[in-house]
Amino acid sequence: MPLLSKHLEQPEDAPRVVVIDDEPGIIDFVELGLRHEGWTVTSAGDGAAGLKLIRSARPDVVLLDVGLPDVDGFEILRRLRGESDVPVIMLTARGNLDDRVRGLDLGADDYVAKPFRLEELLARVRAQVRRRRALPTSDRTLRFADLVLDPVTRDVFRSGVPVSLTAREHELLELLLRHPRQVFSKETILDRLWGYAFDDNLVEVYVGHLRRKLGEPQLIHTLRGMGYSLRESAEGE
Repeated sequence: MPLLSKHLEQPEDAPRVVVIDDEPGIIDFVELGLRHEGWTVTSAGDGAAGLKLIRSARPDVVLLDVGLPDVDGFEILRRLRGESDVPVIMLTARGNLDDRVRGLDLGADDYVAKPFRLEELLARVRAQVRRRRALPTSDRTLRFADLVLDPVTRDVFRSGVPVSLTAREHELLELLLRHPRQVFSKETILDRLWGYAFDDNLVEVYVGHLRRKLGEPQLIHTLRGMGYSLRESAEGE
């Protein structure tokens, strides 16, 4: 039977979080901390109940376990991204880079390996709220050289040819397009896109993905000892 928690009384404008995990102890632990922070929390113990809850609760953040009993968290995330861009933090015992990349490619915003410290999880939840509120609201089409990105439709074109990007690749490209020729260190990119100090190998992974998908001539350049920059040519690579 799916586990579904009841709402506690919170202010009407309190941030809302949905927790989807099949371990009652984890749910109780996380709910206690989030409610102490002033959040309105609801939870579910399987994927099907979790999707229904997200659709009804319209949360500000979702905490999603990978190892659910009916449908794994990756599949739940895939379905969710077809209808919502709500920030999702994956909760899982799987901590290797491949699983993190898979979750992020499917549209996850963060990844927390169990066991975790409550203080760290709360900090990451707060970071997602700050990041979402800080996202640019401009709907102006972004252009650089022969590269075009529409922030509203999320369409990307290179020399008029459509380019298919994952959610995370799109965010990285949009960051670079909004600041052409500016140099971004790995740490800055991690802070802007993840909201905390993640494994900096992940930046190299996504820069590599973007370079392959955008093709030649390269527009994303590595400035040795400094970081990455969107420009037509660069010294120091």
